[in-house]
Amino acid sequence: MHNPDFWKDLPAANKKNVALKELKDAVDIWGQVNRRIKELEDLYALASDQDQQILNEINSELSRIDEQLQLLETRTLFSGQFDKNNAILSINAGAGGTESCDWASMLFRMYSRWAQIKGLIVKVLDILPGEEAGIKNITFSVNGQYAYGYLKSERGVHRLVRISPFDANKRRHTSFASVDAIPEIQADIEIQINPQDLRIDTYRSSGAGGQHVNVTDSAVRITHIPTGIVVQCQNERSQHQNKAVAMNILRARLYEKALREKEEKLSTEHSKKQKIEWGSQIRSYVLQPYTLVKDHRTDYETGDINAVLDGKLDKFMEHFLKWKLMSRSKE
Repeated sequence: MHNPDFWKDLPAANKKNVALKELKDAVDIWGQVNRRIKELEDLYALASDQDQQILNEINSELSRIDEQLQLLETRTLFSGQFDKNNAILSINAGAGGTESCDWASMLFRMYSRWAQIKGLIVKVLDILPGEEAGIKNITFSVNGQYAYGYLKSERGVHRLVRISPFDANKRRHTSFASVDAIPEIQADIEIQINPQDLRIDTYRSSGAGGQHVNVTDSAVRITHIPTGIVVQCQNERSQHQNKAVAMNILRARLYEKALREKEEKLSTEHSKKQKIEWGSQIRSYVLQPYTLVKDHRTDYETGDINAVLDGKLDKFMEHFLKWKLMSRSKE
């Protein structure tokens, strides 16, 4: 970086800066942990067995250090090419009508809370509200380090069992919603898109009203004719911005499709879209007659469903990453 020629290629220099920051963050955490452990060793050597206040402080600090060590351990599981990238998520309500639309909105809130806890930024790109309540489908980005590395664990069908708030007879209902997660692709990765293969439609943004709803046909829907992939964006301020975001999503989806076709195992796993209904769920959330959240891939479960719906998802994500690593080692 001290080389005068380093800054002549500004995009390449910025990319190096980002890589440097990621490496320094990991090294700095490790250095902080080592220093704190050494300080605690010195403090413990000075403390007597009867000094309970100091011993309690040491135990509390050890708990905080353990959390940082778990974070470092989780980062060693991010081995994918795009695990450090931002993520683009789509949630679609499935079988169950209004129930599933409400469930889709609950999932969006869950991921928004998780992102807030992690210090990541959520931005809604496109949304279609339910006819009576909730969300039919929503596309949003989650921006921040390792966003995709964590959120790739959420790809699949999510099942909810509860007493319906929309049923006057208070019967138990089962609802489904699908979650898709793809990495945001950097501009320096070449994805060939022929403009003649695109059908671009504009329409008026939907919503409940207010300053963020466009009064012109600024929302953009892009259809990639050869593959049938459809992407759209309506929440930016102008048609030009909406088109740019939609094209970015299209590039990511085309790149993901190319990877699936190139890698046979990945293709086998994801090429057939699962139906958003019984028998296809990756995770179940049960509110009645008991409380339980269970991941059917890893068998990890917890009874604290309220904490999960409030964004406490790290344990599920960590177990998925370890399960995925073990699955690859068996292959």
